[in-house]
Amino acid sequence: MSEPTPGRGAEPTLSSVPYLPGLDGLRALAVVAVMVYHADPSWLPGGFLGVEVFFVLSGYLITLLLMAETERKGRVSLGSFWMRRARRLLPALFAVLAAVTMYTAVFTPAYLGRLRGDVVAGVLYVSNWFQLWVGAGYASSGDFAPLRHLWSLAVEEQFYLLWPLVMLILLRRGTRQLGRTALGLAGAAVIITAITTLAYHSGPIGECSVTPDAYWTIGGRCISIADGLYLSTVTRSSGLLLGAAFAMLWRPVAVMRSPLRRRPLMLDLVGALGLVLLIVLVNEVHYLTSDAGGAGIVADGRLMRGGFLITAVATIAVIVPLVHRRSMLNRLLSNAPLLWVGTRSYGLYLYHWPVYQVLRSVAGVPLGLARFIVAMVLTAVIAEVSYRFLEMPIRRGEPVLRREALARPELRRVMTGITLVVTLLGVFSVFRLATADLELNEIEASIAAGQQEVTSVEELLGEVTVSPSDGVTTDTSSSAEPGESATSDTVAIAAQREPVQFLAIGDSVMLGAAGVLRERGYTVNAEQNRQLSGTLDFLRQLRDFGTFGDVLVVHLGTNGPIGAANLDEFLDIVADVPMVVMLNVRGEVAWRDSNNELLASVDGPDDNLIVVDWLTESQNCSGACFASDDIHLSADGQVFYADAIRNVTGL
Repeated sequence: MSEPTPGRGAEPTLSSVPYLPGLDGLRALAVVAVMVYHADPSWLPGGFLGVEVFFVLSGYLITLLLMAETERKGRVSLGSFWMRRARRLLPALFAVLAAVTMYTAVFTPAYLGRLRGDVVAGVLYVSNWFQLWVGAGYASSGDFAPLRHLWSLAVEEQFYLLWPLVMLILLRRGTRQLGRTALGLAGAAVIITAITTLAYHSGPIGECSVTPDAYWTIGGRCISIADGLYLSTVTRSSGLLLGAAFAMLWRPVAVMRSPLRRRPLMLDLVGALGLVLLIVLVNEVHYLTSDAGGAGIVADGRLMRGGFLITAVATIAVIVPLVHRRSMLNRLLSNAPLLWVGTRSYGLYLYHWPVYQVLRSVAGVPLGLARFIVAMVLTAVIAEVSYRFLEMPIRRGEPVLRREALARPELRRVMTGITLVVTLLGVFSVFRLATADLELNEIEASIAAGQQEVTSVEELLGEVTVSPSDGVTTDTSSSAEPGESATSDTVAIAAQREPVQFLAIGDSVMLGAAGVLRERGYTVNAEQNRQLSGTLDFLRQLRDFGTFGDVLVVHLGTNGPIGAANLDEFLDIVADVPMVVMLNVRGEVAWRDSNNELLASVDGPDDNLIVVDWLTESQNCSGACFASDDIHLSADGQVFYADAIRNVTGL
């Protein structure tokens, strides 16, 4: 999200980086796309690709700067380069980390234990790897996560640390023989894309125990393949490498000294094609999306099978005319509003996500238009203050507060008071951060309590093993470990048991109300992140083993699309159950309306299915009904949820 600052007053060389206002305009478009996506992914499904645009720009400009320094001085001063990067990046980053820590310590102290790892990872610029390790993926929701966006800055900073060392080797013979090197870097980007394509898992993504093929197991932890490909420095380096390769072939000063300086229109045509392609990508490509066949949530193959590379190529196409001062696209992207946004893009990116989180409490909840406008105003003001009074003074080596301002006694007293308050609050917040316990959030606490009230799959199916040699059967439902397979001379079957007259099957929403439902006589089997598509085999087993009784309550539509084919299969499985009750979906999830419309289409008086309009009925709940994600149940909501079911079933 940051832009290099070219040296001013230095004698121009072929690799010098003059100020290119069009690049600031491109930065503006990229950061706005990201902010819109973070507000509500449905507004701009591929807005996250703005980060890839930044990666390409970083690779391009940083490589140019290193080449220019080599041409001027004959070498790259690593210490000076890293110091410039530190002065550019660290002040605003530390301001964000301090502000978030103090806010959390004062207003949401229960989250301090979780925040501690994010703060440490942010300081060390390893947020992407930390998030992968703890399972806080890019699309995970339900938690107050004000620093999740730092993953991309971690990728860039890791590049800033390593790339100058690589360039020392590449620039041993100067900058005139870099054509083959550029081709090699482009080839490396293609190889990374091929590896990403091969590693991509195209199937549904659920819990690790349900869809193990969608995860890598590392150190006993389940790492989402989709998150790994999205967050890891290796798989996201293709844009950085392509930008670096392009810098070796397309140097602004060299372009303006070549015959191309007389052909801005030709360059504009290339740039226009690139811009159109970027517009198509941010409107059509998703990170996670609904499977066309209704199987569940999947990573978008258009992204994982070359989408990052295509975005990088499109970005390079846009850069082509932006190095030409007389190109039409350069003038178009150099208007004052875009320049303001572009020059403050780093701050806008840093501050917008914490502002969003304060306004909506947890990740994954769409802001809505009104809160989005408020968030944009707050972010713009904070970014402007940071840019003028923190980032630019430190970058120029000036004091944050000018001496003549502090000469006024009244202002000096105010600043002394503010400094004292902030210092004390900072010390208090750091102490609380360091000593805070790692607590469950309200959703996790509700789910954990519900898990004590559910009946397991093994208990419902009553698994037994039979030895073919002697026909003896042994009940293993209490002794076998979940997932443990039978030995070679035994086979697993299920014992015939009495039907469960009142059975409830659901996801984490039902899991929160499991205690209340159990008190009212229900046998509850509910699991976090469960989807209908992944539960059909289990339901079929329940039918085959005679488990269904008089009433079956099912709530499975919160975590992914239901799909017409899956619903038809479900209705066939439960055709002989006297009463089947399904609850529709509440919450701002992309598939809510389609799922609810599908359920409404099969709800009728002539069959055994009754659909409870939970979306509508839940709006009548009063008191502490829902968690901060507006989906999961709080105490009053658990009782109201059970009452909504009792109104239909009588229990």
